[in-house]
Amino acid sequence: MKSDESWPEIVAQKDNRIAELEALVKYYEEQLRLAAHRQFGPSSEKGEVPEQLNLFNEAEVSADLSQPEPELEQITYTRRKQKGKREDDLSGLPAETVVHTLSEEERICPECDGPLHVMGRNIRRELVIIPAQVKVVNHEQEVYACRNCEQNNDHVPIVKAAMPEPVIRGSLASPSAVAHVMTQKYVMCAPLYRQEQDWKRQGVVLSRQTMANWVIRCATDWLLPLYKRLQAILLACFILHADETVVQVLHEPGKTPQSNSYMWLYRTSGDRDHHIILFEYQPGRSSEHPKQFLADFKGYLHTDGYAGYHTLTGVTVVGCWVHMRRKFEDALKVIPPAEMPGSSAQEAIQRIGRLFHLEDLWKSLEPEERYKRRLEVSKPLAEAFFAWLETLRVLPKSVMGRASHYALDQRKWLMNVYLDGRLELSNNRIENSVRPFALGRKNWLFCNTVNGAESSAIVYSMIETAKANGLKPFEYLEFLFGAIPNATTGGLDSFLPWGDAVPERCRMPVKKEVAKNAGKKRN
Repeated sequence: MKSDESWPEIVAQKDNRIAELEALVKYYEEQLRLAAHRQFGPSSEKGEVPEQLNLFNEAEVSADLSQPEPELEQITYTRRKQKGKREDDLSGLPAETVVHTLSEEERICPECDGPLHVMGRNIRRELVIIPAQVKVVNHEQEVYACRNCEQNNDHVPIVKAAMPEPVIRGSLASPSAVAHVMTQKYVMCAPLYRQEQDWKRQGVVLSRQTMANWVIRCATDWLLPLYKRLQAILLACFILHADETVVQVLHEPGKTPQSNSYMWLYRTSGDRDHHIILFEYQPGRSSEHPKQFLADFKGYLHTDGYAGYHTLTGVTVVGCWVHMRRKFEDALKVIPPAEMPGSSAQEAIQRIGRLFHLEDLWKSLEPEERYKRRLEVSKPLAEAFFAWLETLRVLPKSVMGRASHYALDQRKWLMNVYLDGRLELSNNRIENSVRPFALGRKNWLFCNTVNGAESSAIVYSMIETAKANGLKPFEYLEFLFGAIPNATTGGLDSFLPWGDAVPERCRMPVKKEVAKNAGKKRN
């Protein structure tokens, strides 16, 4: 039998154990709700201003049956019929007109046998697809010699007709064939084994090994010099974005096929007229990799919360408010619907939403004016947000507790956005550039060799940079593989996406309204 004095101690121990188990159950419930939301819930990360949080229960929130109905006022107006959007969407395409007519014998009136005349036309538009066609081009180079020298001289001069240099010597590869393989894999996300099957359906036996060799050779021989030139221009900028994502390489020295390697990504910010997006393959996630790539860069660097960027010298890291907001969105997802209104997670999202709402209002301002507005209005709200977080009393291991800890831990870098009016609250610009690679990775799954991963980084860089500057990837790659091997000068700037040598056929068609607005801005 326990003594009477020991029973209070036993009860206290049991109460503590019950509290621990209740906290553990609550933690597991949060994780279960969060996992269910990630699997079945919407994935949109669109920010919300406070008013938008009550969008779906607007009727319940706004209703007041005691208020009288407003008096009706009838308003009449006329509206000019606008030009159909379909015509604008097709304006940049080549058009062909097929006229359906009656023969002279058929142009007879069925009533009086008089002649018929054209009184109008019915027009129907169709989109016609012309499938890709594979053909063989035989380049025959004529070689000339002199008959007189052949008969009378010891030396016979040989003159050859001009012929363009091949993209790969001793290969069937043409600029268009290599551009097609790269575009299919890195834009359309079609792995080489699928392309191999498609070539076979076209009547061509082209192995995936051959296509892989084409990609590696052309990326190394012709695209790498452009990549290096773009890197030099990128590092001369004052504001950059950086991010990294995993990639699997099967045959990498010193690593198992299941281990992760990384594709690092760097790009220009929104303050530039010409955009540059560069991928770099590295075997790991060490901070030494961005140190080496950004060795000549001095300025602001937009990143997520990864600590590897914080050790860069001469670089001011600017944190991403969207990454931080996601933590509170996860905290909101695990709260039962009845407890969401007035919760700390909802208030955190509302406070952050006010900052993004202000940025939307100021996006058309000049950087100097935006900088002043931020210091006057936005920065005090941000400081009040962090001060409010410090007053919260939440469990450290809960989703809300981890979100609060992350935000306070990243406060130094998040507040750096107020140092310059050209900086942005989020790192979404580079995350949008990562998505094409992530989508392709879901299809081709892995890289076979290190050379393949490095070549993929170069090709992705050229394609995404071309897209960011309004170029069509296939046409631009075809132009590069035809022009660079035959270039007579050492300058590379003319071949860059904004270079003078890039033909007009490589550029995306500009819609009429966009061109009109661009003309107004120039004026």
